[in-house]
Amino acid sequence: MGGMDLPDVSLPDRGVPRAELFADLRTRKTADADWRGGRTWSLVYPAGEDVDAVLKEANNLYLYENALNPFRFPSLADMEREVVAMTAGLLSAPAGASGSMTSGGTESIMQAIRVARDRAKAERGVTDPTLVVPRSAHPAFAKGAKYFGLELVHIPLADDLRADVNAAAELIDDRTALVAGSAPNYPHGVVDPIPELAALAAARDIPFHTDACVGGFLLPFMQDAPPFDFRVPGVTTMSADMHKYGYATKGASVLLHRNGDHVLQYQAFLYQDWPGGLYGSLALAGARPAAPIAAAWSVMRYLGTDGYTRLVNRILATATKIRAELTDLDLTTLGNPVASVIAFTAPEIMPIGDRLDDLGWHLDRQNHPDALHLMISPEHDRVIDTFLADLRTATANPGTSRGTEARYS
Repeated sequence: MGGMDLPDVSLPDRGVPRAELFADLRTRKTADADWRGGRTWSLVYPAGEDVDAVLKEANNLYLYENALNPFRFPSLADMEREVVAMTAGLLSAPAGASGSMTSGGTESIMQAIRVARDRAKAERGVTDPTLVVPRSAHPAFAKGAKYFGLELVHIPLADDLRADVNAAAELIDDRTALVAGSAPNYPHGVVDPIPELAALAAARDIPFHTDACVGGFLLPFMQDAPPFDFRVPGVTTMSADMHKYGYATKGASVLLHRNGDHVLQYQAFLYQDWPGGLYGSLALAGARPAAPIAAAWSVMRYLGTDGYTRLVNRILATATKIRAELTDLDLTTLGNPVASVIAFTAPEIMPIGDRLDDLGWHLDRQNHPDALHLMISPEHDRVIDTFLADLRTATANPGTSRGTEARYS
């Protein structure tokens, strides 16, 4: 992530010729992680060349449009509503539910927090609200609490690395504006006890948010997935990222409300006290790129239920291979991950990670405890045997740690 120091660069006096410009771009890109070769285990989620082709064509068709104004670009408004509707169907939203697309999981989560804060004030008179989330919840919750003036309260984790329900019961009170759980969480890939947490919130008439940014397009296509969606009583909002396992280009996420009225009542921003006419938006941003909307709509239509199921099965088969190898190597899997996310540890785990870096792989680092982190994509099945061979090499000869790297997810 870029810092505050700026490079010594100024606008060129004369435009750079196109050939020179793109030669420079290609040279710069050689330093980036090789996600196409399956060498990254987060950040990008390749699903195959056919999906890439669909995304490229959809993006190019809507490269220049602005999703801010649905009256000028009605095709975008239609596609956004259809993406939201298809996602709502996957997550068993009831009649009367609604939602919107956002720029990513962080915006979806922050909008859910803002809506809950405003509801708590309007409906329960709460002026000093708290946000109660598991210790493993995504940092977007902390970011939303900071931006919107809530006190962040962490639920400790039980031995299985899921939110401790008994502890949560002691932390939820009349100040609580929102309770949340993850399905699954990013650090460990485990699904919090959503029914129990949502019941605690509902007992006090407090909204509950299921963060399914990772699992929203995985769990619906799995057999025996733990309960997490709108079929759980008390779940009032959900987030699901299209640009993760929905396989759209970034940034595309969906925020859903069980009660669709809350979209316009609390989420929408309307303003007309200026000379420019009525201004309205459901998003935190003003101008919005059109390409992610078109890409999300296109990839959902292209894949369908059978396509998503096929991709999920590829992920689960790869995860099974990885977990078996971790056991054989005496590497400890953290918790009981249900789908695509695996974190594992050992006494010399960071040197193992450094050795894997040297072999060309890119695994995220975690702490408390120190661990290596994998997010499996469908295309990893093409490189899994090579990866596991290199993991065996790294485990046998880890070397000395170069220190924990900072990672951004």
